[in-house]
Amino acid sequence: MTETMLQPEELTPATTLANNILAQLDRVLLGHAELHRMVLAGILSRGHILLEGLPGVGKTALVKALGELLQLQFKRVQFTPDLMPGDILGTHILQENNDGRRGMEFHAGPIFTNLLLADEINRASPKTQSALLEAMQERAVTLLGTTRPLPDPFFVLASQNPIELEGTYPLPEAQLDRFLFKLNVSGAAVETLDQIISTRRRGIAPSPELAVSAEELQGLFVVLERILLPRPVSRYIARLVAATHPDAAEAIDEIRSYVSYGASPRAAIAMAEAARAYALLAGRPTVGFADVKTIAGPVLNHRLVLNYKARFDGVTPQLIVGKLLAQIDDAGVKLPRDVELAAR
Repeated sequence: MTETMLQPEELTPATTLANNILAQLDRVLLGHAELHRMVLAGILSRGHILLEGLPGVGKTALVKALGELLQLQFKRVQFTPDLMPGDILGTHILQENNDGRRGMEFHAGPIFTNLLLADEINRASPKTQSALLEAMQERAVTLLGTTRPLPDPFFVLASQNPIELEGTYPLPEAQLDRFLFKLNVSGAAVETLDQIISTRRRGIAPSPELAVSAEELQGLFVVLERILLPRPVSRYIARLVAATHPDAAEAIDEIRSYVSYGASPRAAIAMAEAARAYALLAGRPTVGFADVKTIAGPVLNHRLVLNYKARFDGVTPQLIVGKLLAQIDDAGVKLPRDVELAAR
């Protein structure tokens, strides 16, 4: 990463384009402006996103609209208990050549795309879920000893229903850790529902009025690479992630009482990249502490493994992350209490 700070003439067009994408998402899916901001931040960070919400709240519509806006090749896989790894990755089929010889020919599966919607991902068996592990981390697929790269860029946006447990398989921690964000998609408010039924017959959303070219999207990635992450902010990210472990020096009481395992180094990398994306959306060339605090929840919530005591006491990862952000100071300097009160 170059240390030359972005100039306004470089940053402003990128921020304008990103916010135009946000405006189109807000137009297609009503009442979820902050969700759209997080999803776009995840895409700009080249991360995978897990969307959790009840049926009918617009998870699939959001992903399809994003694919149209960014002009990415889009494929959807409906995950079911009988889905096999080959249904996603592809398979080798015995074919006869023109000269009469027979050989194994590879037929690519739907994962060879830019944007893969893994719909109801927790309905597939662990064997099928594990087929995504290499693809999500290494952007490649290995079959019969041959490794094939996936298209660039490559994103997995997965959805799952939080209330339907029969016939589902919880995602393993190794796979959860590969998702940059886990975002909750809430239901619509009264005003939003009124607007939907008043302006959209049969709930059909309008098509996006913007198409982002591959060059423009690549330009956004290039600008993001140059968003500056100051050393105090990167240190803050490191301290937050380290403090999620019960044996850490800065671990708070809730972490020691309720967390069995904290976040991995992948969480720190994800937090840094997502904070850069949030700064870009705000039109700032540097990352601030506020950017980190905004994206910390979606990055950490699904990476904390809670113990039985947390379930018994009704403690959630969201509650623990909130306490962590409130108690870990930005600068890492513990001031005397009289100085701290004067500063406030």
